[in-house]
This record gives sequence, structure tokens and C-alpha cells, in this order.
Amino acid sequence: MTKVRPRSGTRILPRLTDTNRAFWTGGGKGDLLVTRCEKCHRWELPPSQECTACGGPTRPEPVSGTAKVYTWTLNHQKFHPDVEPPNLIALVVLDEQEDLRLATNLVDIDAEDVKSGLPVSVEFEDYGDVFYPVFAPVEPK
Repeated sequence: MTKVRPRSGTRILPRLTDTNRAFWTGGGKGDLLVTRCEKCHRWELPPSQECTACGGPTRPEPVSGTAKVYTWTLNHQKFHPDVEPPNLIALVVLDEQEDLRLATNLVDIDAEDVKSGLPVSVEFEDYGDVFYPVFAPVEPK
């Protein structure tokens, strides 16, 4: 089961809809749920009800939760009154599909230690109805 971690700060939480609910709540059961086409099996982010490649219907399915950092930035600007900087923001590529990218926050790492290709795995911050996915470096085995 994927780790549920303490909150790392204030988050701007999404409004839950029928389309995105599985993505934002799956962490309660330890799953990162991503919509996948029932016809061509392509993964879709952001969550959608229809595949952008073939138009087939999608449904949420669990992914491994492992990824690699594609790019990142350390934000020092206060973009929202309730969210204190700095924020380590990254675009990660989930292992299931080479173009399956997710914007997220990196945790448990200093910005100077982040590099492209860094292996990371999902953890969730519990905000009640929403389990916010963040990514932490994978510990070497």
C-alpha cells in the first residue's frame, strides 16, 4: 500500500466531479487512479471520460505510482494567499506510458538534489475527501 503522509502545507484542493473523483480520492485506498481507454488502452491525464486518441470510453485504473522526474522548478512566488512558498514543483512521467505526465510537488528532497530522470514514487497527503498525490525520491535498494 502506498504511503499516506502528513500534510506538507496548505493546498488548493480541486472541486470533485464525476470525471476526476477517482483520481483525487484513490489515495485513500493507496491507489493512484488514472483514466485508461477501454478500447486502445491508452492512459489519459488529466482524467477524461473519452480517449483523446481514439474516442473510446475510459475508466479509472491503478498505476504503479512510480515515475521519473522530467523537469522541475522551485517556486518562490506567493501565487495564492494561503500557499506559502517555496514549492518544489515537478512534471513527472509515470512508468506506464512514455507521454503520461503529471504536474505534482516533490517532497523529501532539496531542490539542488533533483535531476531529470530521478526515480520517484507517489505518496498521498490526506485532506479529507481529497488525497493529494505528491512524489518522493525512491530509496536505493
